[in-house]
Amino acid sequence: MFAVIKTGGKQHRVVADQTLKVYLHDAKVGEIVTFPVIAHGGDTPKFGTPLVEGASVAAEVLDQTHGRTIIAFKKRRRQNSKRKRGYRDQHTLVRVTEILLNGAKPTKTARVKPEKKAKPEAAEGEAAPTKKAAAKKPAAKKPAAKAKTTAKKK
Repeated sequence: MFAVIKTGGKQHRVVADQTLKVYLHDAKVGEIVTFPVIAHGGDTPKFGTPLVEGASVAAEVLDQTHGRTIIAFKKRRRQNSKRKRGYRDQHTLVRVTEILLNGAKPTKTARVKPEKKAKPEAAEGEAAPTKKAAAKKPAAKKPAAKAKTTAKKK
């Protein structure tokens, strides 16, 4: 089964467990968001006017990112006039968890991120692992400054 959703002024055809990059969505990483459905297909396809009643798509927010920088450079020749502007689109990376029909609520919850392993701590009586300091070379001795001799000329 697939669904067509509309978000950020664009339409996307999605299926379950699909990763999708959409325009910026106000949600924190790990939250479940829902999108309205324009049409859904499968055994009995249905098209909305403009939306399908009771249908939605649940998705988990994976990341908030930026797109590549787009440079807008304008120059008017022989007029000593130029302008350079940069712009980066903001994107939200989502994973479609399920397609909901007939007013159903999302059943799946966001996946839990694995915790980072802590550094091993030393047991009692043992020294904690440390990095060995690099051996320092002895400083080279500078030659002594020559004494200036002043001889009087006769």
